[in-house]
Amino acid sequence: MKKIAILQSNYIPWKGYFDIINMVDEFILYDDMQYTRRDWRNRNKIKTTDGVKWLSIPVINKGKFFQKINETEVLDHKWCQEHWKTISYNYAKAPHFKEYSDRIRKVYEACENETYISRINYLFLTEICRILNINTKITWSSDYELVDGKTERLVGLCKSAGGTEYLSGPAARDYIVDELFEEAGITLKYMDYSGYPEYSQLFGAFEHAVSVLDLIFNEGDNACRYMKSFGMSSL
Repeated sequence: MKKIAILQSNYIPWKGYFDIINMVDEFILYDDMQYTRRDWRNRNKIKTTDGVKWLSIPVINKGKFFQKINETEVLDHKWCQEHWKTISYNYAKAPHFKEYSDRIRKVYEACENETYISRINYLFLTEICRILNINTKITWSSDYELVDGKTERLVGLCKSAGGTEYLSGPAARDYIVDELFEEAGITLKYMDYSGYPEYSQLFGAFEHAVSVLDLIFNEGDNACRYMKSFGMSSL
């Protein structure tokens, strides 16, 4: 049995994104899909002294209504230092910030040499996976031959990767044709994001929908205890 998940890349995603990665044998970045504005591709949230704040990477999209995610370029590289400065200021007092700050800072420095949002997201995804001890194989949809049709393409990617089970994000229920997976002999399952426990978090009311960096800086090695793919220890 080989489990596959296929998602568009996100910028410093939340813990649920990494749970999906850790629950499969191969994670395919679906970055030859159309870039969507005001989405998770180039932004995410962190907690700050002033509440939840968006960190957004500026991208070139004026007049480029049909560009793919892997064709989308950053507008400039000032965002690298600005984002790291914001993160450092707000998480400096988090229990495990010093423990992981150098590793995350180095990714931001590396991003100053990257032009495409896909590559930037990939750098963060792979380093965060290393921090969380996630060893799933990560590939790109462009590594495989693509066919037409929303569900047909997902089925085709699973077959090309040798997958026998597909783990989908819950939002895809709106368009996935379940029967096509059944016909291909691929078991279809949907991720359940409910039931995550709260952890020690800075700045007021608890918020699940923030970057996984929040969990790492606050819980360190214990971060995995708050994630489903690691069995979520009883707390």
